[in-house]
Amino acid sequence: MGVFVFLPLVLPLTAWPVARLAAQHLHPRTATRLLTALAAVMATCSTVCLALLMVVGTAQLPGNPLPDGWSDPEVRAAVPYDEVAGRAAVPTLLAACAGTLWRHGRVRRRGHAALAGLPDTEVAVLPDDEPYAYALPGGPRGRVVVTTALLVHLEPAERRALFAHERAHLTARHHRYLLTVRLAARANPFLRPLRAAVAYTTERWADEAAAEAVGSRRAVARAIGRAALVSRGTPVPTLAGLAAPGPVPRRVAALLAPAPVTRAWPSAFTAVGLAAWTAAAGTALSAMSSANSAVTLALVLRAATPL
Repeated sequence: MGVFVFLPLVLPLTAWPVARLAAQHLHPRTATRLLTALAAVMATCSTVCLALLMVVGTAQLPGNPLPDGWSDPEVRAAVPYDEVAGRAAVPTLLAACAGTLWRHGRVRRRGHAALAGLPDTEVAVLPDDEPYAYALPGGPRGRVVVTTALLVHLEPAERRALFAHERAHLTARHHRYLLTVRLAARANPFLRPLRAAVAYTTERWADEAAAEAVGSRRAVARAIGRAALVSRGTPVPTLAGLAAPGPVPRRVAALLAPAPVTRAWPSAFTAVGLAAWTAAAGTALSAMSSANSAVTLALVLRAATPL
């Protein structure tokens, strides 16, 4: 096994080209699902790699409950550099992911607490001087939160586009995609470009859904541009919103262009297709490497376990 156990830690680099090209050339719905799946698989493979390091590294600690045979030199030779990486890797990983989940839950609790006392309607209008709007998941359908300060800056058609955009976030459950890629980036920092790409493609997905709902791509583009001029985004960056921070000009330009064509998978004879197939090959190689490492180490530990 040797140093190949570390291969899943660096293979997410193969997904960087598809993170950029998929966001530019694929339908936002397809790009979101593809990039989220890539991030989840590669993060899982990285976690398996770290778990293997932890097993052997923990076996070296005095007083550990693991069998003594697991600290034999033959076992340690199967996983190099276990003394440093194995003892610190998984505790750090668990702490980072736990922190992300805790912050995600706190944001949702604070959001629902702010709506206490308001009628239980699909849209909650807050009398706030700060202009913002966001989709708050939770409950059977979630809620759209918007302030009066933002509504006064929008025309009627733009208001309809705003509500359609936020409802699209809730209907497609974009918060799940965003949480998945956020956890994946915590598991492996090399996956951060995929997190940024999914944050953009979910907004584009909601833009296209809103354009279909109101029947005017220009109305959605105007709503995005006007909201971006008067708003600094949502009060909490983990919430999806119409004026979310990011490349607003790219979103507006995409809405002023023809609607994107839905394609299940790009052709390998295009730039985005080549990048997608490269990332897919890297993902498969990462998964096979992790599985091979897990099986090999399991056999080594079984052989070292006293009967």
